[in-house]
Amino acid sequence: MELPLEAECLRIYTGEQDKYKGRPLYEYLVDEAGKMGLAGATVLRGISGFGANSRVHSHRILRLSEDLPLVVEIIDTEEKIQAFLPLLNEVMVEGLVTLERVRVFFYRHNQGKKR
Repeated sequence: MELPLEAECLRIYTGEQDKYKGRPLYEYLVDEAGKMGLAGATVLRGISGFGANSRVHSHRILRLSEDLPLVVEIIDTEEKIQAFLPLLNEVMVEGLVTLERVRVFFYRHNQGKKR
């Protein structure tokens, strides 16, 4: 898959405990991005953070079961990202979604070739 030099980065800030139809929200979003043919998605787990409610979520030993922050990042063309946004509006009860233009340096995968 080729990405243009100019693309968009969609960032979805959510938490480990956020669900959609009984599934972790981040898993659902990654699966749907794949079904829609987006270039890829990455889930990043934060060690600490807080959102609109100002409640701090942390990885500290005594709080291992807390709801740690997650960021789902998806980079693709403007058209594909725009097509994904209505899904976010439907499934997200709380969280933050940002969108920014990015310059793609390269996008490649290993096709079994050895160097």
